Amino acid sequence: MPKFAASLALALIVSLPVKAGASEMIADGAFAKGQDGFWAAGGVALARERGKLCVDIEAGGNAWDRLLGVNDLQFQPGTSYRLTMMLEAGDAHTFAITIQRNAEPWTPQAAFDAKTKAGKVEFSAVFTATEKDPAQIVFQLGGSEKPWRVCLDDVAMRETKPDKTAAAAQKTMYALPALVNQTGYFLDGPKRATLLSEANRPLPFKLEDGNGVAVGEGMTAPAGFDPTVGANSQIADFSAFATAGEGYRLVVGEKKSLPFSVGHDVYGKLRVDALSWFYPQRSGIEIKGDIAGEAYARPPGHVQQSPNQGDTKVTCLTGKVAAKLYGKDWTCDYTLDVSGGWYDAGDQGKYVVNGGIAVSQLLSTFERGLVYGDGASPVLSDSLSRIPENGNGIPDILDEARWELEFLMKMMVPDGQPLAGMVHHKVHDTKWTGVPMLPHLDPELRALHRPSTAATLNLAAVAAQGARLFAPYDREFAQRLLAAGQKAWLAAAANPVLFAPDSDGLQGGGDYGDTDTSDETYWAAAELFITTGEARYLTALKSSPHWAGPVFPAAGAFDWRSVAGLGRLDLALYGDNLGKDDKAMVMASVVAAARNFISLQAKEPFGQIYKPANNRYDWGSNQLILQNMIVVSAGYDLTGELPLLNGVRESIDYIFGRNAMNTSYVTGYGSVFARNQHSRWYAHQADNTLPNPPVGTLAGGPNSTLVDDVARAKLKGCAPQTCYIDDIMAWGTNEMTINWNAPLVYIASFLADAR
Repeated sequence: MPKFAASLALALIVSLPVKAGASEMIADGAFAKGQDGFWAAGGVALARERGKLCVDIEAGGNAWDRLLGVNDLQFQPGTSYRLTMMLEAGDAHTFAITIQRNAEPWTPQAAFDAKTKAGKVEFSAVFTATEKDPAQIVFQLGGSEKPWRVCLDDVAMRETKPDKTAAAAQKTMYALPALVNQTGYFLDGPKRATLLSEANRPLPFKLEDGNGVAVGEGMTAPAGFDPTVGANSQIADFSAFATAGEGYRLVVGEKKSLPFSVGHDVYGKLRVDALSWFYPQRSGIEIKGDIAGEAYARPPGHVQQSPNQGDTKVTCLTGKVAAKLYGKDWTCDYTLDVSGGWYDAGDQGKYVVNGGIAVSQLLSTFERGLVYGDGASPVLSDSLSRIPENGNGIPDILDEARWELEFLMKMMVPDGQPLAGMVHHKVHDTKWTGVPMLPHLDPELRALHRPSTAATLNLAAVAAQGARLFAPYDREFAQRLLAAGQKAWLAAAANPVLFAPDSDGLQGGGDYGDTDTSDETYWAAAELFITTGEARYLTALKSSPHWAGPVFPAAGAFDWRSVAGLGRLDLALYGDNLGKDDKAMVMASVVAAARNFISLQAKEPFGQIYKPANNRYDWGSNQLILQNMIVVSAGYDLTGELPLLNGVRESIDYIFGRNAMNTSYVTGYGSVFARNQHSRWYAHQADNTLPNPPVGTLAGGPNSTLVDDVARAKLKGCAPQTCYIDDIMAWGTNEMTINWNAPLVYIASFLADAR
């Protein structure tokens, strides 16, 4: 029976040791004697002022680049402690406070979020110590756009009674079995599982086959306290196992993991399902049951047939709401046919900036298969997905992209009108509809919203990208795309600061506001330059603040609001008309970002490529993980470095069940998967005559900001990774959207093809 060696990469946080007094846990926490032991590092300056410790923090950096701390605290394992202090600041900030070992490997025991506001605020948190080695408190203060200051007073650490809520949550975590990728592992790739356990020592584990026969064994490696789950973690590494099969389970003590396969093609099927998901999201077309499945058949939505009031003759928003959002000077006297496109998410709105990144990533999936797939990638096939255009001589993924591209061009302001060439930001109902509501039954009035610079540049980018990819298949359409992209580029240049405002709930759709379009300008210039090679676009690129600056945030990921990463990736992968030095610079930046993500991944007990600021999971955290994986996949395409490929292979484990919810976030994949994503027409939970979301639907995932009533009622106090519930009305954690499924298509295609 093979034995698997334990392995674990551990975090490194540099500290400056200062001895704390023996008589108090926090020496001179009132800062009255000048004898405190606090230290600072990385752009943080300390000043003792009138019985306070005042901390001046430089702008920028990651959270962990600006540090404050105190060392040599002695805790008793199993004992609970309360950390308290008074914080005083000039404005609102959120930062992480970590309790961790005082020396390598800096093992964490607990982590908390602290928040300041203008004035004073009390901080209090309870944790249970897990080890007796000398510990330190570390404040992670970096990442602010501007320099800021916070003053501390009355800092104290005392023994206390356990926090019952946290203890109960931790007990739930420790009851979980080993957490695995429920769909399966590559035969020649990393195979790791995460265990949450009170034990600080390595634990024995067994690998059993589908018949319950032990086929391998090993020892876990303790990975310390994970603040994203509020529990201690261990890693079981069985990467050496290389026998293909199904029904494997990892056994630790009496607990067995959910089953998984080894060596079977999972991601080829996922590529088909995730791409086919877009067809029933289409607006303006009958969804046929013999293609999408009978449960998903429906009449066309929003083709101006009662009770619909759109989308073939839609005028601009008017009245008090329009005046409040856009001022009294904006209106229009024309109507547009904006039928078609994809419904954005679980509602029936259509938003250009979300459609832009989604269609771009489908186009990028095709382009990657074309350039890096040795001409053999199934993504080039005309029979890949379940759509009515099968067999028309055009690759299916381009057919699907065209459905959105045609809509985006329809959103352009006509010639002869004010703002001609600009693109309307969005079209949706003027009032929110309820759940359930099939698209063809939506009775609400539809309206166009004011054009925006961001929407216009989105069209410029994706139209240029589409033009080069459609050229071999439909030259006329490719030319129309390029003309639209160049027209939008000029219109945006003439109207560079037309931003979409926040609505404060005044409308029946999402905002998608953005007041910085430098990234959209960079992205559009990149796509136009790759497609045309024209010097004017290279000039725009080189004058952009994003030309040589960082575009891949280590904390979080790029998204629809921050799209410079899309331009950088395409320049690195396809920018062959760049000069030699420029191409080398761009490629090097992508490879460096990919390697940095791998170094951050090595510190995550769940193996995901995601390190959000202050450990707070963002809205759509699952797709943010996928976006970071795309950066790493590009690094692999550019270098062929196996650690980069394996990093992507391991990070996908989180999506398919190696997470604190023990849940696959893709419908139809794994033994336990999300099935009630927020939708008005895949609404089985609300109406059992309607279907659940289609196979291949990605759920948004944990969101530390509880924005809906279900989350507020059921997830209060949740550890970041557990801020998720599979409920149709939990739209803050369980939404589905086009810009989340698009990167899933990209990564599924990469994993299916890359060798």
